[in-house]
Amino acid sequence: MELADQADRIAMRHFRRDLRIDRKPDRTYVTQADTEIEKMVRDAIQRRYPGHGVLAEEFGDRTANQDTRWIIDPIDATHSYMRGIPVFATLLALERGGVMELGVISAPAMHERWHAVRGGGAWSGKRRLRVSEVARLEDAQIFYASRTAFKAVGRERGFDAVVDATWRDRGFGDFWGYMLVAEGAGEAMIEPELYSWDLAAPLIIVQEAGGRLTDLTGRPTYAGGNAVATNGVLHELILQRLHA
Repeated sequence: MELADQADRIAMRHFRRDLRIDRKPDRTYVTQADTEIEKMVRDAIQRRYPGHGVLAEEFGDRTANQDTRWIIDPIDATHSYMRGIPVFATLLALERGGVMELGVISAPAMHERWHAVRGGGAWSGKRRLRVSEVARLEDAQIFYASRTAFKAVGRERGFDAVVDATWRDRGFGDFWGYMLVAEGAGEAMIEPELYSWDLAAPLIIVQEAGGRLTDLTGRPTYAGGNAVATNGVLHELILQRLHA
């Protein structure tokens, strides 16, 4: 929580102000807030837990056989952040022995923070989070990043099969879609392209809220690639339609 507080202050100091924006080698964008937050978190972890590993978006992997490591996305939804859209967050997660132990997602411009500890439930402040009990796809609300992302990887037919069968769909991408599922505000969030730092914190929060998060094969993982998060009840049905 201390790290999230500090990250919030850095993010808001630059938000909707003159912002230095660079391109990474993969042509994606990075802002000075991304790099400042990640450096702050890395330095704090190094001081307090020098034996822990770190995997993060901007400066890569500092893990050499450590049993415990932190997985960090300094600003998730960087493109929204760049354009002054308040839907962005810092994602912090802790993995031990291959098991995700805790996750914190802090969205300062939305005045929202979600967190979970394994076995302790998922929370937003003092409100305990629980996924919905909707059991029919035609009654479900589904979230996603964009259809063009599914088209880019040749999965648009499966995506359309899911969306066409649901009551309502909205493109609330990035971390927020997962949190809406954890809160019970929707039944599924699907993404075709993402990384470990995008998934680690959402995974434990969704799980502790009673939901499921897997890749498109149904394997529980935060390794990245693709992901489906649901209320659990609709998980297998959505996977089937994605592979239609």
